[in-house]
Amino acid sequence: METTPSKPTPSIHAPSKIKPPPKSNIYPHGLIVGQGKFQYRVNCEWGMQDSEKYPVENCHDLAMDSQGRIFLVTDHPQNNVLIYSRTGELLDAWGTMFPCAHSIRIVNENGEEVIYLVDSGWITNRKWDGVSTDAWDSPTNKVIAQSGFIAKLTLDGRLIFTIGHPQTIGVYTPDQPFRPTDIAVAPNGDLYVTDGYGSDYVLHYSSNGQFIRRWGGANNANAECNLVNTHGIEVDLRNPNDPHLIVSSRGECKLKQFNLDGTYRGTIDTAGAHIGGPVFSGDHFFAPVCWSNINGKTVDNSGFISVFDKNNKVVTNIGGAAPCYKNGQLQPMCSSWDVFNHCHGLCVDGNGFVYVGQWRANQTYPIRLEPV
Repeated sequence: METTPSKPTPSIHAPSKIKPPPKSNIYPHGLIVGQGKFQYRVNCEWGMQDSEKYPVENCHDLAMDSQGRIFLVTDHPQNNVLIYSRTGELLDAWGTMFPCAHSIRIVNENGEEVIYLVDSGWITNRKWDGVSTDAWDSPTNKVIAQSGFIAKLTLDGRLIFTIGHPQTIGVYTPDQPFRPTDIAVAPNGDLYVTDGYGSDYVLHYSSNGQFIRRWGGANNANAECNLVNTHGIEVDLRNPNDPHLIVSSRGECKLKQFNLDGTYRGTIDTAGAHIGGPVFSGDHFFAPVCWSNINGKTVDNSGFISVFDKNNKVVTNIGGAAPCYKNGQLQPMCSSWDVFNHCHGLCVDGNGFVYVGQWRANQTYPIRLEPV
């Protein structure tokens, strides 16, 4: 398959059949990954649970509330949200109404924390033939597509409102798919949604869910404004006088910067890494890489986590080869095959611990990375 797919590649899709070097699915506890001051001991036992009671399919994303509880979203039909303590104790589990729970944000609004949960629209097929997993147009594939949505919830899972297909407000035509992948919340409460498995726009809404504008998609006069499999998004507040968005164009192996009104301002090349949206921690941000390119091919089980500094330069690849710049250009990045399959979502706590969820990782639970 080409480096940049001709259409968005959902997180439930594998981009190729190329096999990586042999790799055990039993992660070695105590393995140290990363470089420089970003080195971590891998704790693969942190999130493990009884898979009969609390099964997971893909661990899509994580977020932390003000009490230090870690919320994991998973697309298993038996439970969509698992809530952990920082030590890995399971505190609660709820939700069956989000069949492809894909992204989660927890924000404080007027003194009360709320959840924004993004469902990307892929569902388990009750007519699955038991074999097909990558036959996306087949009626007997393991998963099939429907429209996605965004839900605003209380911390205990009570629904406040939803945002559905933009055709209902005349923004999309009925034939345009809507399968959102992520959401960012600006300081004023405005919402920014990436339609990364649908039509590849960023959709801007007010805090009440009222549509304001859209941008991105394909075939823009300025190709840098195009978005391909726009998987993640966050507001960069490192300079409080210059808030702006960083948006992943995962199919292009790039992060793109936009002002809050959608005007383009720059591109960060990620050199062959199919990268998700940023998670900020101080002056740095972490970004999950689901696949990396090797010899021009997108390879399965080649994920890692890139760490960027305040100048948006990669300083560490956790689970990947050390970054290298030549003449100011980032050289191709790839997995070191130490620990990860496909890094999909993460959160970082105040003590620097990193909690990582993976897609297509044999139904394994989140991993905790403990600073060395």
